Amino acid sequence: MLEKITFLGAGSSVFAKNILGDTMLSPALQDFELALFDIDHERLRDSERMLLNLKQTLNSTCRIKSYTDRKEALRGAKYVVNAINVGGYDPCTITDFEVPKKYGLRQTIGDTVGIGGIFRSLRTIPVLMDIARDMQEVCPDAWFLNYTNPMAVLTNAMITYGGIKTVGLCHSVQTCVSDLFSTLGLDCDPSQVESKIAGINHMAWLLELKKDGRDLYPEVKRIAVEKQKEKHDDMVRIEIMLRFGYYVTESSEHNAEYHPYFIKSRYPELIDKFQIPLDEYPRRCVRQIENWKTMREQLVNNKNLEHTRSHEYASYIFEAMETNRPIKIGGNVINTGLITNLPGNACVEVPCLVDASGIQPTFIGDLPPQLAALNMTNINTQLLTLEAAVTGKKEHIYHAAMLDPHTAAELSIDDIVSLVDDMIEAHGSWLPAFR
Repeated sequence: MLEKITFLGAGSSVFAKNILGDTMLSPALQDFELALFDIDHERLRDSERMLLNLKQTLNSTCRIKSYTDRKEALRGAKYVVNAINVGGYDPCTITDFEVPKKYGLRQTIGDTVGIGGIFRSLRTIPVLMDIARDMQEVCPDAWFLNYTNPMAVLTNAMITYGGIKTVGLCHSVQTCVSDLFSTLGLDCDPSQVESKIAGINHMAWLLELKKDGRDLYPEVKRIAVEKQKEKHDDMVRIEIMLRFGYYVTESSEHNAEYHPYFIKSRYPELIDKFQIPLDEYPRRCVRQIENWKTMREQLVNNKNLEHTRSHEYASYIFEAMETNRPIKIGGNVINTGLITNLPGNACVEVPCLVDASGIQPTFIGDLPPQLAALNMTNINTQLLTLEAAVTGKKEHIYHAAMLDPHTAAELSIDDIVSLVDDMIEAHGSWLPAFR
């Protein structure tokens, strides 16, 4: 019998192509069924046709099969990839951005913390708990690879309350060093440097940056000071590095809304100064919806579709577990004493070793105190959002929002409570526990 890799949210065709195309390129994974599930059956059929074409092009012996019953898609799975987006662009992403705007609260991406991140968590966690119950019944030993944001909250929920072996995966760790070198125009191959990254998802820190044993940070910071005298698209991250001492993994448009310093109605000039793209995620959604009309023909009906293995971790994890050839990844896991100055119930992003025995996170110790303090500002909101989701207590949504750095910097307590109430009302049936 074929072993099974199940992809939840398979209607995300481009991402499914990357993860499952990578899988089909691995000799060690040719005996697997690639099980596809999505609640959008039209997009599910599109992805199935695309992957069947790719299977022929790549001469893969993987079996491609679509399911309209989630539990059957999961039955007997050894690995489960999660890429769902509960509520989608319309209506939920629109709600996440438009309701806060009425209060003068602006966002860039809205998928991690902030009001957008809080409500994305609240509508997604119940679905993940349903998935966890299905998995406990039909594939209790499977590894759950979570790619859905908000990464830290959802991964924490699956491990702590779902009882499922879970690792959260985000490509910002892989691209961190290359982003920094590209921004600063450094002619240095990222693969030739030694780096160490740890913290929380979207706010993990490049703690070490060395080449041949030499610390590159002094030169990097010298160049960065000059770079900040001109406008560029990574100004927030460079500013954080110069002020707090270390470069952060996730992009400037993300980090602009994780801190209280950059998006401020009292100082509108900061938007231009730091090149902050307000409403960036809705724009991307609209662009992707429009582009799909063209991309669909290029992907779905292309009999000569090709694929080059991507840098996404998933297929390499499958491969390491199947072959017992170890790899190192940046993984999101529960903080079981890994980062000693962050809470034990937080989800942290640390280097992990992967082999046939599973995923083993590595010990970091204390982060520099200023970095731990910045992480805590986001962890506070993450943990209270999770508490709201699992207890159904509305007051914890208020707490999460009141402790969010950007929200608290912009709004009064009364306005935050009113905004939360308006968001619950606008979400309607997407948040039945809080109606």
